[in-house]
Amino acid sequence: MICDQRIMFNGFYSARNYPEHLRRIRFKDPQSGKTLVFLTNNTGLPALTITALYKNRWQVELFFKWIKQHLRIKRFLGTS
Repeated sequence: MICDQRIMFNGFYSARNYPEHLRRIRFKDPQSGKTLVFLTNNTGLPALTITALYKNRWQVELFFKWIKQHLRIKRFLGTS
């Protein structure tokens, strides 16, 4: 983890539409060497837990992309 910051939007419309504080986490992935930046409103979880959740979520997104490309599915219908 590089940094864990508490931020607010300072643009007129951004600050008006979302006046709450956000958490900005910068993380360097040891496997790929890429620096990743995450924005979240979750202040209760540790920063490394949040990075693990985002990384796992990205794997799910890549899985659905693969399914759509290889099984020729145009869209998914679901309730959860």
